[in-house]
Amino acid sequence: MARAAAPRALMAAVAAACVLAGCGGGGGGGASAPATSTPVVNTPVQTAAVTFANVSVHDPAVLKVGDTWYAFGSHLAAAKSTDLMNWTKIADGVTDANPLFTKVTTALADTFAWAQVTDLWAPDVIQLDDGKFYMYYDACKGDSPRSALGVAVADKVEGPYVNKGVFLKSGMWNEASPDGTIYDALKHPNTVDPNTFRDAAGKLWMIYGSYSGGIFIMAMDPATGMPVAGQGYGKHLMGGNHARIEGAYVMYSPATKYYYLFTSFGGLDAAGGYNLRVARSTNPDGPYLDASGKDMADVKADPTKPLFDDASIAPYGQKLVGSHQFALASGETGAQLGYVSPGHNSARYEAATNQYFLIFHTRFPGQGEYHEVRVHEMFINDDGWPVAAPLRYVPLSKSATTISPTVTSADTAGAYKMVNHGKDISAMVKPSVAIRLDGTGTVSGGASGTWTHKGNNDVSIVIDGVTYSGVLSRQWNPNANAFAVTFTAQSKTGVSLWGIRTGP
Repeated sequence: MARAAAPRALMAAVAAACVLAGCGGGGGGGASAPATSTPVVNTPVQTAAVTFANVSVHDPAVLKVGDTWYAFGSHLAAAKSTDLMNWTKIADGVTDANPLFTKVTTALADTFAWAQVTDLWAPDVIQLDDGKFYMYYDACKGDSPRSALGVAVADKVEGPYVNKGVFLKSGMWNEASPDGTIYDALKHPNTVDPNTFRDAAGKLWMIYGSYSGGIFIMAMDPATGMPVAGQGYGKHLMGGNHARIEGAYVMYSPATKYYYLFTSFGGLDAAGGYNLRVARSTNPDGPYLDASGKDMADVKADPTKPLFDDASIAPYGQKLVGSHQFALASGETGAQLGYVSPGHNSARYEAATNQYFLIFHTRFPGQGEYHEVRVHEMFINDDGWPVAAPLRYVPLSKSATTISPTVTSADTAGAYKMVNHGKDISAMVKPSVAIRLDGTGTVSGGASGTWTHKGNNDVSIVIDGVTYSGVLSRQWNPNANAFAVTFTAQSKTGVSLWGIRTGP
């Protein structure tokens, strides 16, 4: 059988799909200045100060080593950056020429033999207490959840990695699975898409899974990098019955004391409706809930419906971003900004700067299956949920003149283009609408309601009786060649609004 979404591949050739598997700015939260300060709409900057070098790494898992960020992705692709804007690819392709392994086809021969393919899907890399780098790799057959998940170790982050072996398998039809029961893809995981992380107390965990039986978590031994013995597949956290949920990643916030579980819902290709969602827990191993209180362990596809029934899961989780496009406003130039099927993210909290980052791959309107890495800053709204800035990350330090991260009420009032990301899982690209936040607290134009500046860069927007809790910031708008005031806001039903100020 063929899965509706193409597997992870650089889009020169879209290969056969997976069926039962699932292949796997600038400153919010500053002190508020008086509302009578001089408003700043779009502050011009020197164009040469803002540059991007884009890279295609599908399913980017990110870690920082010294001052350098590394992104590791499917098909043994990897890239690095020192500013989260300009990336250099350092590896690509599951071939013996890839520098991450010494002859990868030999080094991971047992992995490829089990999965019956010579390919690798979304990995994760973490540095453990011994100072070495541990790459959690995985391979999947593709038309079934026959997968192998293992770990390799290197002295340096760029390798070469030496295989320690496979420690978890799936897709053993009519055979006992690691939990001792006969493998059942409706309830057992597809052993791909690992993310290994430490909790606030330093304990090591690995979360993984895609489609099939859902997302699972296991306790890991930090001395060996292997799972603690006797867990089987670990604890189920989300999904099941082949629900299209994958790419799990956990981020802890010391400010809120929550663990945030990010996942991608839908299919990863341009027609698949991929979108990023988040749930949270006070414990690393759950239960993870959305803002409505829904336990994500109960979010599964309806087994009476055809495979990959998205309607069963679409109402749940806080949707951060989906397919969308911003129209050009008066005076703006260049290509219309937007994403198609953004997903499979990393998320990072940087204590030194008190910043949160969302790193993901995305396709683009009108560009088919071509994809690139994108980085957006995140903020925590006053409901304790992460919200993502509507424009890719550029630090305010890139401005030729000093810009305050504080966005006052006077700064906020004006004309905007706004995207409502909705809650659906579909291929539809959500278009922006023109709205106005006027100085009296009214929202008009393409949406009607009210808005309130709450201080500390927090904003509340009420549209059609629904309240969205948001954060204001200044982000780089390439269509205006300027930093612009933006808002990102989310409702308790998990719908996100993105707004970019375009004028007075």
